[in-house]
Amino acid sequence: MGIVDDLLKRCHELGSDPRNTNYAGGNASAKGVAEDPVTGGDAELMWVKGSGGDLGTLKESGLAVLRLDRLRALVNVYPGVEREDEMVAAFDHCGFGKGGAAPSIDTAMHGLVDAPHVDHLHPDSGIAIATAADGKELTRRIFGDRVVWVPWRRPGFQLGLDIAAIKKDNPQAIGCVLGGHGITAWGETSEECQANSLDIIRTAEAYIAEHGRTDPFGEEIHATLPEDERHERAAALFPLIRGLASTDRPQVGHYTDTPEVLDFVARAEHPRLAALGTSCPDHFLRTKVRPLVLDLPPDAPLEQVRDRLRELHAAYREDYRAYYERYATENSPAMRGADPAIVLVPGVGMFSFGKDKQTARVAGEFYVNAINVMRGAEALSSYAPIPESEKFRIEYWELEEAKLRRMPKPKALATRVAFVTGGGSGIGAATARRLAAEGACVVVADRDAAAAEKIAAELGASALRATDVAVAVAVDVTDEAQIAAALREAVLAFGGVDLVVNNAGLSLSKPLLETSVADWDLQHDVMARGSFLVSREAARVMIEQALGGDIVYIASKNSIFAGPNNIAYSAAKADQAHQVRLLAAELGEHGIRVNGINPDGVVRGSGIFAGGWGAKRAAVYGVPEEKLGEFYAQRTLLKREVLPEHVANAVFALTGGDLTHTTGLHVPVDAGVAAAFLR
Repeated sequence: MGIVDDLLKRCHELGSDPRNTNYAGGNASAKGVAEDPVTGGDAELMWVKGSGGDLGTLKESGLAVLRLDRLRALVNVYPGVEREDEMVAAFDHCGFGKGGAAPSIDTAMHGLVDAPHVDHLHPDSGIAIATAADGKELTRRIFGDRVVWVPWRRPGFQLGLDIAAIKKDNPQAIGCVLGGHGITAWGETSEECQANSLDIIRTAEAYIAEHGRTDPFGEEIHATLPEDERHERAAALFPLIRGLASTDRPQVGHYTDTPEVLDFVARAEHPRLAALGTSCPDHFLRTKVRPLVLDLPPDAPLEQVRDRLRELHAAYREDYRAYYERYATENSPAMRGADPAIVLVPGVGMFSFGKDKQTARVAGEFYVNAINVMRGAEALSSYAPIPESEKFRIEYWELEEAKLRRMPKPKALATRVAFVTGGGSGIGAATARRLAAEGACVVVADRDAAAAEKIAAELGASALRATDVAVAVAVDVTDEAQIAAALREAVLAFGGVDLVVNNAGLSLSKPLLETSVADWDLQHDVMARGSFLVSREAARVMIEQALGGDIVYIASKNSIFAGPNNIAYSAAKADQAHQVRLLAAELGEHGIRVNGINPDGVVRGSGIFAGGWGAKRAAVYGVPEEKLGEFYAQRTLLKREVLPEHVANAVFALTGGDLTHTTGLHVPVDAGVAAAFLR
């Protein structure tokens, strides 16, 4: 294997184990020689993980490639620690060829340390030592002179110089512990570097396990609710918490009730430790400087909890603004938002938030890392994170701001959670695909669980984790309890619901005299009653969130047009159509818009038509079933066949942000049926 292959192998093996580093945290590098295509001679290069990459999933395209001679020559023009940020722009002048990915702030550390291979990682055990009040002494006690203590310094060029000097002055050392931050290790080969990194991590783990106190978080003061009660309360609180966390900008949520979290919030010391905040820059950049902590017992009445959460949120925002104003200078970036990214609820767990599901989930994972760090530090000593002023310097670092500016513009439905009934096939599946493509998190709801799971897996296929994009829920919309349970699953998955598509339906094409009461009841139960129940349960969530929302009914041209042999279906669709008007009038005060779509002739890809409806309608019109789509197209003004994707496009048109002042509208998607024109 070549240098790059060896480096990627090391990155993947280190990054795949959360004990070694967190998602997108840390970096690794390798130095070697390659041919310079200009001179034909050798060029000494460094390959290093670029800005924003993840070790566990890193590809060659995620590596920055720099000329070592030019990188090390930057020492001669270094203007000093007060201007060290200027050196990041200088990295661009050190690139080899196109240079690969954008170099990260840690590039100097890798280039200046005189070792062929360097790892910089954020392991929980290493940060526990790094954040202990007597971390320097613990490092000496645990590692002797094999690992050297480095006092806290913000990542940058000067830290690279400091570690390079330590490596030079301590030839026996395999690495160092960076105060408040993490670890760095090095080696002559990629294998040796990886072994040294793991040696530091596992030795720290073993020392904490052997010498640490067994109850570092103190006595248990809150009982953890049983799982069913825990999830019921989490679902009851999540929409409110998400709405509060979205005061400045909309957020997606993630719920965590792992043993680490539940134990932390059950213990006496968790309020004190949470107030100290996280320490490693990778942690607090995602979790904010500290979490919001509910100070009520798990069995407190729900209304009392809701009121207290509102009070605590208001106080949190005031505290955060004061934090910003304490340290901001005239050159600081504007305050990005004062809402918490992490909310801790004793007995229930943790709620984390972000601009999408992955960001929210990763924020929660990082706070679990922080809990593990606090546990280790408190077990051996006392937890002493970096000063608040230093956290601000990193959170509102211009280099961090520049990274945020480089991020792509959010998609139209980013942060929105969509709940699509009948999402396992036909119009529902097409709608789920379109909404996910536009950035929404999608709950695919269908009576056919396998079909729903297939669509959800398809939507999440390209994501790091499929459930960051879509989840499947099995629900029969004629069953009130199943609907409530499905909405509860949606809330637990993403924090709430913002966009509902009432699409579940079926049709039995029969003339009046052949239509039984059972035929009538079934179609009204699924479409009229079912969409009413879904809208009602979703509206509860939307009102609690106070973020507005959209409800879209997939009605039908038949809700207006009187066709033959179709009494039960058309009457049910007319019921749905009027529900749109009624709910638009009622829910408008909550910012919830309710609109409808009237498709016609959606034959190809339609679950209804495939289930026997197509054959019956073809018989009514006297055409072969395979020609039914063409027949419907020819009777329209545009002479075009309507497909599920066309209906999905209309759903997006109503919800994608351009029609913000439209409610109570029905949009025909029928290629032009004059008899169904709205009057």
